[in-house]
Amino acid sequence: MLGGRVALAGARTQTVQPGSWRTSAQTSGQRGYDYRWQKARAAYLRLHPYCVYCMREARIQATGLAEVILECAERALPVPYGNVVDHIVAHRGDQARFWDESNWQTLCQTHHTRDKQRQENAT
Repeated sequence: MLGGRVALAGARTQTVQPGSWRTSAQTSGQRGYDYRWQKARAAYLRLHPYCVYCMREARIQATGLAEVILECAERALPVPYGNVVDHIVAHRGDQARFWDESNWQTLCQTHHTRDKQRQENAT
């Protein structure tokens, strides 16, 4: 009985796109996400702690760190902290694009795994 259900569920399971970094035999460190990246990521998140998608959805107008917190408090909104430094345009192994901070944005885990991945899969 369970075997039939598992087979049906497998047909609905989304597969990783061919050529994705997820299909590569490289480790995350070999793809550039090493100690140097961890330091750069932490520094970027200190300066840009808020998820850009959450900010847009909540229509938060403030731009300064403290001002965002105050606006959220005034409007009874949760502070939109992000924890992922995302590459706006996928770098696909291009080290110049990988390290270009103008190509970085802060996202929360939810927006990174849901909305951003949906956008990338559509292109």
